Amino acid sequence: MKFKHPGRATRIIGAVAAAVGSLPLSTAAAPVADAAPCPDVEVVFARGTTEPPGVGGIGQAFVDSVRSQVGGRSVGVYAVNYPASNDFARSTPAGGDDMSAHVQAMAANCPNTRMVLGGYSQGAAVVDLATTYMPAEVADNVAAAAEFGGARSTFADSLSPGPLPSVGPLYAAKTIEMCVPNDPICFQGGWDMRAHGAYVQTGMVKDAAAFAAGRI
Repeated sequence: MKFKHPGRATRIIGAVAAAVGSLPLSTAAAPVADAAPCPDVEVVFARGTTEPPGVGGIGQAFVDSVRSQVGGRSVGVYAVNYPASNDFARSTPAGGDDMSAHVQAMAANCPNTRMVLGGYSQGAAVVDLATTYMPAEVADNVAAAAEFGGARSTFADSLSPGPLPSVGPLYAAKTIEMCVPNDPICFQGGWDMRAHGAYVQTGMVKDAAAFAAGRI
């Protein structure tokens, strides 16, 4: 299912994320390693704007932390295949399409695999779109979702007359939204753009992984 044009709201998420896309992350992006065809757990993660293909720095830290907290269970990784580019009207919906298609394929082919969705910055909007439009029957295959630095502030909202996306209702109770204080993208009244890249240093990635591990 292709997502309809999300309007200027999606462009905002990417536009603001692009402004901080060059900020250093505490964990460098790393190649994605696949586990068994049907792992016990799979992390499906959408990187932020302008990060190279893969799960991105925050995504890799999240994967590593989830692995460390699920005991001996196998953990697979799927990096959402999307541009993560400044062409937000196309990039973000493309990510939503890819995440949705992968979740549906995993639910059909590996029904016992517990999936954990995740996204950073523009990737958080990818999670929002995917969870909004995926068929209801795959929701039980998703154990948890984690969003880092998603566009939730009045500042972000003020850049467009359209509403910003939010996580789908079937996933709201199993989603944790992490926002570093003063990250202007997600924190009401935030002013420090450096906070947008501080999710590893503040321990929020580890906390989100603990939340996800507790629901698997």
